[in-house]
Amino acid sequence: MSRIMIPAFYYQQFDADYSKHVPAEGYGGWKKTELPIDTDHTALVVMHAWDNGTIEQYPGWYRAVEYIRRAQNIADGIFPELLGAVRQSGFRLFHVTIPEAQPSRFKGYARVQSLVAKDNSCCGLAESGSTESAAEESGTVEGDPVLDELRRFREANVFPGLHNQPDINRGFSCLNFMKQAMPQGDEPVVINSEQLFALCKSEGINHLIYTGFAIDGCLLISPGGMVDMSRRGVLCSTIRQAVTAIENGESARNEAAKELALWRVALLYGFVYNADDFINSISK
Repeated sequence: MSRIMIPAFYYQQFDADYSKHVPAEGYGGWKKTELPIDTDHTALVVMHAWDNGTIEQYPGWYRAVEYIRRAQNIADGIFPELLGAVRQSGFRLFHVTIPEAQPSRFKGYARVQSLVAKDNSCCGLAESGSTESAAEESGTVEGDPVLDELRRFREANVFPGLHNQPDINRGFSCLNFMKQAMPQGDEPVVINSEQLFALCKSEGINHLIYTGFAIDGCLLISPGGMVDMSRRGVLCSTIRQAVTAIENGESARNEAAKELALWRVALLYGFVYNADDFINSISK
């Protein structure tokens, strides 16, 4: 075991004080302390760090996904030092993407496919390289005209807007990694929870520290995200400066959705680290 100490933020969700008008204001709230991580059993994850092109190329994508520019700022300002320190220290680095990003280009994807094939051979799951999640394997509910109508309404009026969809489709048709987050060498690349779990078992990983976009969306619920991995017993943490969130018109100015998402990670899944603390700790 290679144990290092690292400053970590956690949220103390007790005790509610019923002498207060708002009892939750009695909670201890955010606190910081030094806690250990075992570098033999921990990996940094870069999830859905995509190159979204420019606003001139895909104006509809930018209109519907307002955090793209914040993600680009993180890629420019945080990823080079963070990923550089991870690679230099030997700390393991995993990449989570989707099939549209053509993961088969990378050496690390073929290795993960072989791990899934071995793992599935004894439990009757999908064949190697399958992109199906457990929910897809078990089927989905049967649709009807009313369901279709409700979904069309949401697409037109909730997200992303019918006028934006063509640009988004064009962007996804040539999806690629951000250059700052491009997998190198044989760094593992996965596209779903089954592959990431097989990789964790093969590498002895029980703690994943997530970076990428977005902390309250993809990193939480997409295949390979915290919900699926925590159900498999993996501790799931994040780095504050290396994520952003899906904000709404009321929350974007102060990035309130990000603050809420970081609290949710600290409460339900793991810990929140500062980038400088993390870099300094693994670089010693």
